[in-house]
Amino acid sequence: MQKRMGEAVARVARKVNDTVENKADSLDLANCKLMTFPVGIYKAMRSVTEEIHRISLANNELKSLTGRFINTFSQLRELNLAGNYLHRLPEEVTSLLHLRAIDLSRNRFRRFPEPLAAVPTLETIDLEENEITEVPVDKLASMTSLRSLNLRANPVGPDVRLLVRPLVPFDLLLSPEEHIPKA
Repeated sequence: MQKRMGEAVARVARKVNDTVENKADSLDLANCKLMTFPVGIYKAMRSVTEEIHRISLANNELKSLTGRFINTFSQLRELNLAGNYLHRLPEEVTSLLHLRAIDLSRNRFRRFPEPLAAVPTLETIDLEENEITEVPVDKLASMTSLRSLNLRANPVGPDVRLLVRPLVPFDLLLSPEEHIPKA
C-alpha cells in the first residue's frame, strides 16, 4: 500500500515538473487517486500558474475544491473535474473570467452549481450523471455565452424539460423521459 502511494506521489510530481519545465499551458492530473489538490503544487507551479489554461483532475477522489485552487489558476479556460465526489463548487469560481468549459459529469451534485451562472465566458457545462433535480432556469437563460448544458442522466424536474429554444439560447441535453405505464 505504501509503495503504491509513493508511486502515485511520484507520478503527480513528474506531471507537475513536466508542466513547469515545458512551460505548458495545461496540467493533467487525471487518474492520480487525489483526495485533495496537493498543497505543494501551488509552490512548485507558482512561476507558471498564469500560463495554465487547462487542468484535468478527472477520475480522482476529490470531495471539494478550494478557493485557493480557483484563485491560483485564475486564467483557466477549461476545467475537467469529471468522475470525482464533488457536490458543490466554491464561490470563487465566479472569478474565473476566462473559463469556457467545465466538465462536472459523474460527480455528486444534487443542485445546479449556481456560482457557474455568474461566469460570463462559460460556453459548455457538462453535468451528466449527477443527482440534479433543480436547475435555476432564470439564471441559465441570462448566460449569454452558454452554448451547451448537458444534464443527461439526472433526475431533473418537468419544468426543465419545458426549456426549449428560443426560451434558452443554448443546447440543452437531457435523457429521454422514462415512460410510466398507466394502471
